[in-house]
Amino acid sequence: MIPADAYLWAKYIEDAPLQANLKRITQESMDSRRGYFGTTGRCCVIKNCSIVKDVKIGSHCYIKGASKLKNITINSSEQEPTQIGEGIVLVNGIVGYGCHIFYNCIAVRFILGNNSNLKYGARLINSFLGDNSTISCCEVLNNLIFPAHEQHHNNSFLVAAVVMGQSNLAAGATMGSNHNSRSNDNEIQAGRGFWPGLCTSVKHSCRFASFTLMSKADYPAEMDITLPFSLLNNNTSLNCLEVMPAFWWLYNMYALARNASKYQQRDKRIHKDQHVEFEAFAPDTAEELLLGLHLLERWTAKAWLRREGKPVDGITDDELAATGRQLLEGPQDIVDSLEILGENMEKGKRKVLILKAWKAWRAYRDMLYHYSMKNLIAYMTQHPDARLADMHADLGGSPRVAEWVNLGGQLMPKADLDQLREDIGQGRLNSWKAIHQRYDELWQRYPLDKQRHAYAMLCTLLNIEKMDAKTWSVSLDKAIALQDYICEQVYDSRRKDYDNHFRQVTFKDEAEMIAAVGTIDDNSFIVQVREETAAFRNLINTLKQRR
Repeated sequence: MIPADAYLWAKYIEDAPLQANLKRITQESMDSRRGYFGTTGRCCVIKNCSIVKDVKIGSHCYIKGASKLKNITINSSEQEPTQIGEGIVLVNGIVGYGCHIFYNCIAVRFILGNNSNLKYGARLINSFLGDNSTISCCEVLNNLIFPAHEQHHNNSFLVAAVVMGQSNLAAGATMGSNHNSRSNDNEIQAGRGFWPGLCTSVKHSCRFASFTLMSKADYPAEMDITLPFSLLNNNTSLNCLEVMPAFWWLYNMYALARNASKYQQRDKRIHKDQHVEFEAFAPDTAEELLLGLHLLERWTAKAWLRREGKPVDGITDDELAATGRQLLEGPQDIVDSLEILGENMEKGKRKVLILKAWKAWRAYRDMLYHYSMKNLIAYMTQHPDARLADMHADLGGSPRVAEWVNLGGQLMPKADLDQLREDIGQGRLNSWKAIHQRYDELWQRYPLDKQRHAYAMLCTLLNIEKMDAKTWSVSLDKAIALQDYICEQVYDSRRKDYDNHFRQVTFKDEAEMIAAVGTIDDNSFIVQVREETAAFRNLINTLKQRR
C-alpha cells in the first residue's frame, strides 16, 4: 500500500461502491487462512532480539537488539536494505524498502514508506508515513502523511491529520489534541509545504493552503487559510490573526527555490511506487494562487468601501474584484493605508489582518507567470522543431482544468480521479496491480496535462484566448526578469546569515568564520542558481528565434 491508496480509501468514505470493492480487492489478494509461518529472506542478520513473531523479512535486512517485532512485514533488498536497531517495538505494520529504525522507537498499526526513518524514541501509532520522511523524538497519532515529511525535536501530532508532503514540524510544535473527549473529533488538513514554527500549537479543525508557514504562537481557534505561500502570526497585542500572503516569494526565496532540488536529492528510492510532484509551483498551487488573487482583490475593494463609508451590500463579487484590481494596480500607498480583512479564515470575532496586500498581489501574479512560462519553455525544449502555432495546437483550445487532487503526492485532474473511483466501484479495475497501473498511466500523461494547464493559466492571467507572437515575446522577457529576481532573492535571503554582526561574534576573526562556514559565494545552491539563470537566459534567447 502506498500513500495514494491510503488517501483514496480514507478520503472518499461516502463512496460505498468504492469502499466495498477496495475491501474485496484487498481480501482477495491475500490468503485469510491461519497457520502461516514467518519468513526470512537471504543474507539477513538478526541478533540479540527479544521477540520475533509472525514476521516476514526481506533479503539483506539487518536487525540488532529489537525488543519486539510482531505481525509485521519488513521490505528489504540488496539495493535498498532496511535496518532496525536497539529497543525497537514494531507491531501490526509494514516497513518499506530502505528504511532505518533506531533507538527505542515504537510503531503500532502503521505503514512506513520507502526510504523513511524513525529515530530517537519516535512513536508512530495508527499512522501512514510516506516515502522519504523522517520522524524523531516525537509522537504521531492517527495521521496520513504524504512523502518528504520531516518531524524532529519533541513535537507531536495528537489529532487526526492529513499532511500532503514536503512538510516540516519545528521543535515543540503541537498539532491538535484529542484530550477534550473520547469520541472522534475532527482533523487538520494541510497542503504541501506545511511548516509550523517553534512551539506552535494548533487546534482542530483546520485547513491550510500549500506552503503555509506559521510563526511561534498558540493559535486559539480553528482556521481555514486559503492564501498559499503565507506567513501566519497570532498578534496577541492587537488580538488579531495576521496573514502575510506570498511571504515565501518575497522574503524566503532561498528555501522556496531550493525546495524541489532538495527533495529530489534526498529521494534515494529504487522502488518508486508512489509518484511525487516535488515542484513548489504546480497545478495545485497555481489554482490556489489564482484563488488568492481573487480574494485579495475582493477584500481590498471591501476595505476601500468601508473607509469611504460606502455600502458593500448589493455589490457582486465581480464588481468587487474589478474595484480591488484597479486599486492594486495603482499606487502602493493607497492600498497600504487600508485595513484589509480576511474573511472566513478564523473562527471567532477578532480581526484577520492581511499584511502587504499590494506586494502580495503582484507576487502572486509573478508566481503564476513563473509557473506558466517554466512549463511552456519545457514544452518548447522538448519539441525542438515546434513553433508558437504548434504550441497552441498541442496545448490550447480547451478550458483550463481548475480542479486538481494531490493523491499521495501525485497530482492529477479531479476528473481523472473521479473516473478512477468509478472504475474501481464498477469493477473495471479489479486488483491493486491494475489500480497502480492506472496511477502510472496518469503519471505518464501528467507532464502534458501540466503544460496544457500552464498555457491556459497564462491566457487567464493575460485575459486572452490565444498566445500571439508579440505576447509570447513579452512573456519570454518577463520570464527572464523573474528568473533574475529569483537569483537575486536567493542571494539576498541567504546573505543575512553571513552579514549579521551577531553571527560573527562567536568567531575571533573573519578568517576563522570563513574557515568554519565559508563565504556566501561558496554556497553550492547559490552557485547552482546562478548557473541555471545564465543557462535560462541563453535558452530564452534561442526560443525568441522560433516564432
